[in-house]
Amino acid sequence: MNSNQLYFDLLMLSFPWDIERVTWNMQEGHIDVFVSHRKSVKMACPECGDLVSIHDHTKERSWRHLDTCQLHTIVHASIPRVRCKCHGVLQVEVPWAGPHARFTMLFERFAIDVLKRCNQTKAAEILGLSFDEVHHIMQRAVSRGLLRRETIAATHIAVDEKAYKKGHSYFTVVSNLDEGIVLDLQDDRKQSSLDAYFESLTEEEKSSIEAVCMDMWEPFARSVSSQLKNPESKIVLDRFHIAKHMGEAVNEVRKHEHRYLLGQGDKTLTGSKYLWLHNEENIPDEKRAGFDIIRTLVNKTARAWAIKEMLRTLWSYRSKAWARKFFDRWYSWAIRSRLEPVKKVAKMIKNHLTGILNYFDHRLTSAGAEGINSRIQAVKVAARGFRTKEGFKTAIYFHLGGLDLYPAAS
Repeated sequence: MNSNQLYFDLLMLSFPWDIERVTWNMQEGHIDVFVSHRKSVKMACPECGDLVSIHDHTKERSWRHLDTCQLHTIVHASIPRVRCKCHGVLQVEVPWAGPHARFTMLFERFAIDVLKRCNQTKAAEILGLSFDEVHHIMQRAVSRGLLRRETIAATHIAVDEKAYKKGHSYFTVVSNLDEGIVLDLQDDRKQSSLDAYFESLTEEEKSSIEAVCMDMWEPFARSVSSQLKNPESKIVLDRFHIAKHMGEAVNEVRKHEHRYLLGQGDKTLTGSKYLWLHNEENIPDEKRAGFDIIRTLVNKTARAWAIKEMLRTLWSYRSKAWARKFFDRWYSWAIRSRLEPVKKVAKMIKNHLTGILNYFDHRLTSAGAEGINSRIQAVKVAARGFRTKEGFKTAIYFHLGGLDLYPAAS
């Protein structure tokens, strides 16, 4: 088999395409493959598919292909343009690469496989490309995947925010809890951010949403209320965010009591910060005995922690009515505790009680969304940060969007 026939087969060409010549440049480390077409042939209009006459050719272009014998392989061709009666003069589609691509489809498929397994910097090193070239491949893959993605009839979605960098640079993450994939990313964390997602859906798609799991961020609640029917029954306020607020209240009480005790020369609470953030069953065995002793020596922090632990019982009830009765008793204890941080959180929870109790209708938590958030953070850490927010969003869609990323087979 000669070189022309070899690359004809490797590029999976067929009539009317042909290999004009192949040149090997061992000194510079690359192989050049020149593709042409048979003379006096008609080619398909890219719009309607009719076979029409060739009008002219573009300037010669080149595409990076899979390496041959450890040598970079470059495909060269002048792409024909055809004249269609219906659509005018258009450039034909070539079988080895997508429109506007700088790489062959086979190279892009390989690059996507590499990118799935390592960050862009390492992928660039493996592929022998610049960072920008690798990012371009990722962008094309995501754009292709988003165009192909059929609407997923999401029944249970989660809405959360993700910080791009330190400060107040956020974007809104909408995920499908049943599929475990990111559905949408919007800049900022305003009502308009979530509105943009809902407005991209049809009325039928919006009506299929049975529950939206979120934290107590008011702009998100306003968006759900304005965009979905019967929103009061669909908003499920996430138990993990509520637990986070209670943990912060316990920590505030601990800090105040610690300062008071230090003023008395008492260091009982020194070094105990993270113990109070544990749930009862998660306290390390080697520290449990010491923690039990501390709880008998401090009054306010121990009460705050006990109130926090009792609240967790709410989600163990099977009946919404019994859960409501339990909450009333818990709320009475929290308000009478004379612990201001605890009272503040208790009042906040009561103001959002409908959304909290909706858990018993849907049995939905954002554990799946928290898992996605952890994976988003892993993408960020692996890349050691991103230069732009759009670059970060592209990487999230690439790894977590559940997209068909590959170019079509030639």
